[in-house]
Amino acid sequence: MKEKRQVVKSILDRARNRYGVAAAEVEEQDVHRIAVLGFVSVSGSHHHAQEIVQKILDGLRAHPAARIIEHELDVM
Repeated sequence: MKEKRQVVKSILDRARNRYGVAAAEVEEQDVHRIAVLGFVSVSGSHHHAQEIVQKILDGLRAHPAARIIEHELDVM
């Protein structure tokens, strides 16, 4: 679990610092090989918010310890 926490913390901190989003592990905190992460971006532009989320997804896809199984996007 310590290794998972290090990886998750690194991913969340990078997203917060690089893209100015709120980020947290939102489910499966006690499951060793799964992390469910949530990212929130507030923007006056729908396009800009989608662009930020896409950059986060691209970063996760490139991360050596991460694999995206599924993702969903809600825009309000």
